[in-house]
Amino acid sequence: MAPILSVLADGGDHSLAELREAVASRLALTEDDLRAKIPSGTSLLANRLHWAVTYMYQPGLLSRPKRGVVCVTDRGRKVTAAHPDRVDVRVLSEFPEFIEFKSRSHHPKQHGEPDLAAGDESTPREAVSAAVDEANAAVAAEVLDRVRQREPAFLERLVLSVLTAMGYGGAAGAAEHLGKAGDEGLDGVIRQDPLGLDRIYVQAKRYGVGKPVGRPEIQEFVGALHGAQADRGIFITTSRFTPEAVAYADRVAARVVLIDGHALSGLMVQHNIGVQDQHTYVIKRIDEDFFDES
Repeated sequence: MAPILSVLADGGDHSLAELREAVASRLALTEDDLRAKIPSGTSLLANRLHWAVTYMYQPGLLSRPKRGVVCVTDRGRKVTAAHPDRVDVRVLSEFPEFIEFKSRSHHPKQHGEPDLAAGDESTPREAVSAAVDEANAAVAAEVLDRVRQREPAFLERLVLSVLTAMGYGGAAGAAEHLGKAGDEGLDGVIRQDPLGLDRIYVQAKRYGVGKPVGRPEIQEFVGALHGAQADRGIFITTSRFTPEAVAYADRVAARVVLIDGHALSGLMVQHNIGVQDQHTYVIKRIDEDFFDES
């Protein structure tokens, strides 16, 4: 991570290809080093650089101004000044954003399950599962940032795509985008049956990290549901909900489901909305029937 920050210290935007070349030069990598690959066939250097960039992006040491390009942030410069020789996970763990990212990338530990942090106590299958969770959490964080950079109408259409991918609307239903003048605060509706008797209304708010959705917005949404003679709705934001907003949604007669930015990006990854499958790994097991044949 430190060599990457050193390269980016010039303050300019660098493509990942430029970054790989510059880092390889600073580390004096040999031709054998550059030819080294991981089992999937990807360059070892490219893979490690990708993860170093991904990790430093989570706590805001780097930004991605456009596709395939990174640059250092003010926070990244401060970290470079404080840790010129080595930047690792322990340094990143000083930032709550990185701790939150790591907490999202692992399932809660079950009783009797090995502690994956211990490394050598985990089985290969558990290690692979943990690695997949972490990779998907990193993608979810980036996809959420991408959504925040788009216009509100993009989010309104996106959430309908996510909900229909989850099965809402079904084969006989339909999803309709309402986000225009006169929509009375409702951005979309999902009709669960051909006659539209079973309807779920949707509201989507493209808010930044520092602007949570409060109780007033939920009250307005509930009022819009009442005006549409509906009793069910889904409120989705790219930010988060205040405790007052959550408490109010739990108390009202209408069934209101709240989906924050992390939950939204997780659903996008789960249902392949805005993301693609990259690698598939197969774990073998013994075919007991083969050996039991007489």
